[in-house]
Amino acid sequence: MDRKRVLITGGAGFLGSHLCERFLGEGHEVFCMDNLITGALRNVEHLVADARFHFLHQDVTEFIHVPGDLDYVLHFASPASPIDYLELPIQTLKVGSLGTHKALGLAHAKGARFLLASTSEVYGDPLVHPQKETYWGNVNPVGPRGVYDEAKRFAEAMTMAYQRFHGVETRIVRIFNTYGPRMRLDDGRALPAFMGQALRGEPLTVFGDGSQTRSFCYVDDLVEGIYRLLHSGEKLPVNIGNPREMTILQFAKAVLEITGAKCEIQHKPLPEDDPKIRQPDITRARTILGWEPKVPLEVGLQRTLDYFRGRVGEPERV
Repeated sequence: MDRKRVLITGGAGFLGSHLCERFLGEGHEVFCMDNLITGALRNVEHLVADARFHFLHQDVTEFIHVPGDLDYVLHFASPASPIDYLELPIQTLKVGSLGTHKALGLAHAKGARFLLASTSEVYGDPLVHPQKETYWGNVNPVGPRGVYDEAKRFAEAMTMAYQRFHGVETRIVRIFNTYGPRMRLDDGRALPAFMGQALRGEPLTVFGDGSQTRSFCYVDDLVEGIYRLLHSGEKLPVNIGNPREMTILQFAKAVLEITGAKCEIQHKPLPEDDPKIRQPDITRARTILGWEPKVPLEVGLQRTLDYFRGRVGEPERV
């Protein structure tokens, strides 16, 4: 097999670490770049013994350098949960703008194929349902969530500009809600919040009446979709996510059922600009990539629960 050299920014994060694992498993050499602002070394510590794995403690918004050739650059560096990007608004905007510029510049210099981790948040609080890649979105640029939404929208525009102006081979994945091992219990997203509360015997916090919907994709399915997109010829954005839509209240009850917890559900006010609906149209992924999610919710929840059971009470950012 032809071994490739791959840079993954944000490689010590939840998604980045699973991608590092996948590329090593495929026989490639992996450079994992992370400043550890939201990532954690323990996510990749099991990979350090592999001579093909290299950890670079570096901020992608600064000058970045990787010695030798590079075949692929996957740009996954960014705070990705509401708690993180509301605490780190300037860093979120910088990694989406300056970080994307630096990563694209490196890909251009090395003649590497570039893949951008974008997000369903580019659709904002959508007025179209389900969301197709052709939908331009409904985003509040001056709201608190705008720092993440607009950073990713800018990153997409920058990526397309490098493709059109510099001829860089680029791919854009729009990632919908994803869950699985290596999420942080304190990252504020629905699944780790619910599981952490259930395991500690605390009430589960549901914002609003819980009727807002999300579509949850297990991380192994997402990584498969990303891997296929990178190796495809598709230059336009592709949604990768699970089209099985459910309300947040239904999801909370599913977590209670799988954990066996007898906790109450506690309602709190809905955060500003929180999307009311979220469901990917994955027609493009099915057609172009032959991809769709395989892992049932119940199986994914059990795998994630097994991981979290050993994490309750531990410090998160190690």
